[in-house]
Amino acid sequence: SGGAAAAVSARILPMAHAPDGGGSIRTPAAKCGLFGLKPTRARNPTGPDLGEGWSGFSCGHAVTRSVRDSAALLDATAGPAPGDPYWAPAPEGRFLDAVGADPGRLRIALSTAAPNGVPVHADCVRAAEQAAALCEDLGHVVEDAAPAFDMELAIATMRVIWSSNLWVGLNLRYQALGRETDGSDVERITWLLAQEGRAKSATDYARALQIIHKTGRDFAAFFETYDVALTPTMAQPPWPFGIIDMMGDDLEAYFDTLFSHMPATAQYNMTGQPAASVPLYWNDAGLPIGVQFAGRFGDEATLFKLSAQLEQARPWAERKPALD
Repeated sequence: SGGAAAAVSARILPMAHAPDGGGSIRTPAAKCGLFGLKPTRARNPTGPDLGEGWSGFSCGHAVTRSVRDSAALLDATAGPAPGDPYWAPAPEGRFLDAVGADPGRLRIALSTAAPNGVPVHADCVRAAEQAAALCEDLGHVVEDAAPAFDMELAIATMRVIWSSNLWVGLNLRYQALGRETDGSDVERITWLLAQEGRAKSATDYARALQIIHKTGRDFAAFFETYDVALTPTMAQPPWPFGIIDMMGDDLEAYFDTLFSHMPATAQYNMTGQPAASVPLYWNDAGLPIGVQFAGRFGDEATLFKLSAQLEQARPWAERKPALD
């Protein structure tokens, strides 16, 4: 989704499709000064070839310049397709009608610490704290709190889901091309992760599903107290191109780098909850720093209401990074 976000930020397109299996709507949006919402699991259909993406981790939607455009597009695409194995709870009305509607007085949980303990850059902390202060100015209640979960176990579980699905997907692709699955035309990290998936057992996969479902229940209990959770979208400001290297030979180093940059997004792929990156802050270097708001399962409407309220209070649509 990096190319999609760059195209929208450069004003080539008003919006662009993006899938999110661990943060790939939200992190490019955060780096490009855009609004990016990952919808609830199964809000948009994934057919006709698949019933779900990555056991429900992967959700498709878009990166946009405005909250309104994101809501309008989701109205156009949301809903089950014939044969879908499950679907998200039906919304109470149009998502577009939530834009500009009063969100009420929300109870917001703020956390600036990374759940895996990696350092969080001062710019990213400042972005979340300033977003929290703006929420308070708008009448919301903000408290320091975060769902408790084992991030190390979560990462290991995600790798089982990602790698196993990747191996299956590559095999299907090569079969369609009538070729042997040899990895000759994919990036090195993609091939190494697929090989990891090839080595997993059905028991590994079944256990991974149990863990992600328990994580969803644990987060749901937390969101009985809080309407929204607020975090930095990323732990670091936008990195120069090439640091996250898909052509390396060290899979562990790749994942260490990846989760040192984006430790706060993938858990909401595990739980299936909607989450959005909102571009409220720019650092002294002129780079956008996104903040993430996550909502209850099935409750994109609250995120649209709150995000539109924040957009009105601190508009961002005309801001863009300098090309230097």
